[in-house]
Amino acid sequence: MTTITITKDADGVYRGFECNGHAGFADSGKDIVCAAVSVLTINTINSIEKFTDDQIDTFQDQEEGILGANFRNRPSDKADLLMKSFELGVTGIFEQYGKKFLNIKFRRV
Repeated sequence: MTTITITKDADGVYRGFECNGHAGFADSGKDIVCAAVSVLTINTINSIEKFTDDQIDTFQDQEEGILGANFRNRPSDKADLLMKSFELGVTGIFEQYGKKFLNIKFRRV
């Protein structure tokens, strides 16, 4: 199962996100749930880096299936929109494939 943790501060401002684990929908290389989450995650990180001036710290561990990013400062409006898009995308995957393969958590800091 893949667990996605989206972190927001007490005011509801995005602080970062982490994707952890493998979905287990199908064998490696054929897992469409894992692929969809990976594409959304990598595209969100790349988009924040390319289209905003926001500074993020990224981290990954391929063997454990961990990938994520944390904002160094309060996200810009552009980065906030990209994070809303990420949340919309992973929520859509969750609604399609359910609790067996994907878990979304929201953490407040």
